[in-house]
Amino acid sequence: MHKGRLEAFSDGVIAIIITIMVLELRVPDGTDLVALRPLLPVFISYALSFVFLGIYWSNHHHLMQAVKSVNGPTLWANLHLLFWLSLIPFVTRWIGANGFAAWPVALYGVDLLFSAIAYFILVRVLLSHHGRNSTLAVALGSDFKGKISIVIYVAALPLAFFNSWLAYGLFGLVALMWLVPDRRIEKTLSR
Repeated sequence: MHKGRLEAFSDGVIAIIITIMVLELRVPDGTDLVALRPLLPVFISYALSFVFLGIYWSNHHHLMQAVKSVNGPTLWANLHLLFWLSLIPFVTRWIGANGFAAWPVALYGVDLLFSAIAYFILVRVLLSHHGRNSTLAVALGSDFKGKISIVIYVAALPLAFFNSWLAYGLFGLVALMWLVPDRRIEKTLSR
């Protein structure tokens, strides 16, 4: 199967997820800057979630550049990833509405963890479909950043119940690691 429909569908779903998130940002009741203060947790949670969605969109785009075709398992693995990403607006709003309380931060971490696992599964399904000597396999190598991201998410989950801000900071650390798009695929394709 051609990869174009999967790319277009994924782009559309991620765009809708971002739209849903921004619609959750409410205008304050007051007219001065002090009225924005209660919205700060909402904005902070929105900003990090926006960055994560941008990271997934960018890396998904790069991933699809190295893919020649997709198959049924790829479609399902991609839907699995989109399912977890579609929950980001919910957990983002819960964090913002509750000032980074332990359970909302932990559930946010669970969603990020399962999104990362789903992306890892998508990559493995694509590697299986394209083979060990494919451009994709060469480009991805050992995927250290993907694996360490999962480890950081797992470490942050119990930490959320002791210091939710520190756990949230670990999520931010993962985002910083991925802020620059994965250049492995670009480098491999340019050869």
